[in-house]
Amino acid sequence: MLSLIVPAYKEGQHIYDNLIEIDKVLAEMSEPYEIIPVNDGSPDNTAGEIMRAAEQIASVKPVSYEKNRGKGGAITEGIAHAEGDVIGFIDADLDISPTHVPVYLTALRESGADIVIGSKMHKESKLDYPFVRKVVSMGYFIMLKVLFGLKCHDTQTGIKLYRAELIKDVAGKLRTRGYAFDIEILAVATRHKAKLKEMPVTIEFQRGESFGRIRFRDIWKMFTDTWSIWWNLRVRKIYD
Repeated sequence: MLSLIVPAYKEGQHIYDNLIEIDKVLAEMSEPYEIIPVNDGSPDNTAGEIMRAAEQIASVKPVSYEKNRGKGGAITEGIAHAEGDVIGFIDADLDISPTHVPVYLTALRESGADIVIGSKMHKESKLDYPFVRKVVSMGYFIMLKVLFGLKCHDTQTGIKLYRAELIKDVAGKLRTRGYAFDIEILAVATRHKAKLKEMPVTIEFQRGESFGRIRFRDIWKMFTDTWSIWWNLRVRKIYD
């Protein structure tokens, strides 16, 4: 079974429709699935809209808590509730269409990979994406290449699938709750010899501003958290 986690913070305006769209796509697959929207302490009506979707769609299994924990905290909570043998994440705004999920799932099953991730830098990717975000992504990629030597070109695209036994093991070791959460998962997983496969992605930017709700302080924290991950991985070796 596939467990698809949808971390959501202040997504009340769109989360109901987006969960219906996700379910419509996954219903065409030949295997069972569950959708786990996680309300990350949203102050708006996100929790209520998730519950409204759950009342109409049997596959939606809502998770909610009151205090905001960040994207990493939401995904960790979703992992704890997931029952599938494959666990995936997709951003709630659906900048990335859920139609990617069945394709990625097939790639994971057939390739023998432990992780399949979307990559904006894949030669077949199609991006409707603000230029400034492309520049920041490239800078971050160079930083990650120097620090971690990962055999992938992009860690921050909002769609990933993991074999459940891997991600559940890794989740118990994680320290980061913000936007650097993705790099921590991949760094720890690859340190344990996980096999990773990158896939092309089509992104249609939905938010009006270049960084959506991401602010400078979030970017700064992502960089400082990344250095902390490197320190914990290479020097303290706490993940071992």
